[in-house]
Amino acid sequence: TLPPESTSTVTPVASPTGQPMPTATPDWWRPSPDQPIAFHWQLSQEFVYPRDVIPHVTVYDIDGELTSAATVASLHALGPDIIVICYFDAGVYEDYRSDAAAFPPAVIGNPDEGWPGSYWLDIRQIEILRPIMENRIKTWCKDKGFDAIEPDETEVWSNNSGFPITKVQNNAYNRMIAELGHKYGLSVGLKGNTTETGELVDAFDWTLNEQCWEFDECSFIYDSFVQQGKAAFNIEYDATPDCTQAKQWRLNSAQRDLNLVGPTHPEYSFAPCVPYSQTDWE
Repeated sequence: TLPPESTSTVTPVASPTGQPMPTATPDWWRPSPDQPIAFHWQLSQEFVYPRDVIPHVTVYDIDGELTSAATVASLHALGPDIIVICYFDAGVYEDYRSDAAAFPPAVIGNPDEGWPGSYWLDIRQIEILRPIMENRIKTWCKDKGFDAIEPDETEVWSNNSGFPITKVQNNAYNRMIAELGHKYGLSVGLKGNTTETGELVDAFDWTLNEQCWEFDECSFIYDSFVQQGKAAFNIEYDATPDCTQAKQWRLNSAQRDLNLVGPTHPEYSFAPCVPYSQTDWE
């Protein structure tokens, strides 16, 4: 069951005869900034149920390939408001993924510095990458019962990818990924691409940002997603979020450990601007 903001609404549209015809808004998750959302993001350590369940958390963002359908079902069984997000990398090739052989050498570029086994993709070659990403969205996410997708590493144009990718081409690739997610009835989050949020907000349902306080970029998120009634999540690693401003702007901000481990790991660190037990911004 999806939360109230995901329920279907009827919008009149003109028929060929000029008379309005009702059309249903798709039922995927559309979180709003009206209330804070308790969000847990866990990537470098495999999510284990029930070990990594956190009280009051309603949104879990975990690795799509490594998470089983049984784990997703167990999380959903915790309550009707639970949302499970399927994480996967959409802008890099990873030599350790099960579908690594599907990527031809021509689309694999420079190393993604700091992440061993990860290389930037030539996202201009959409016709090659589309079926690979669609297969991930279907088999890793939709078929396992996830509610949403978080396609990561999609800000390729501003990195040293080895390819002359433009912002326009990068935006086109992001829109293609969003269309694929929606094709399978999944909510889609824009990961990063902070300075492009105003250009992409219409294609995405929510956004997840890293380090906007550290780089003084949070206003981009507020001016786009929040102002259009779409939820925004922010994680800081080195900087401390400006929690007073975050609450005023209705950004779900928190400080976390860089590796995004589980809550029982000794390196786990978590300091949200709004406690997860709290249901309002103040």
